[in-house]
Amino acid sequence: MFVMTRAIVVEKGNSDKVVGRFSADSPMHEMEGLVDVSVLVNRKSKEQEEVVVVIRWESVEAWKNWEKSDAHLEGHRKAKESGQQPPEYIISTTVNLYDAEVVKRGRTYR
Repeated sequence: MFVMTRAIVVEKGNSDKVVGRFSADSPMHEMEGLVDVSVLVNRKSKEQEEVVVVIRWESVEAWKNWEKSDAHLEGHRKAKESGQQPPEYIISTTVNLYDAEVVKRGRTYR
């Protein structure tokens, strides 16, 4: 399994906007090899909130197929052509890629 995480730190009160964006249906949800998408929110800080998007793929190849897909590239192309900038409430974004060495399912999910 291959996992991509995107940690997005936003100004307090704006995490729902990011959650909405990643909750909406997209062409990615139809891609072969997508396992699931989880959107996590930490609102404990008084100044900011963090949204972590965890996207699990069956393999690194499945993720690469998404990255080079027409649907993915077209989305980025449109944003660039329109001069779209990240919203001002976003403080930072960090992306990490992981190979899942061990995945153990709980009794309920076997």
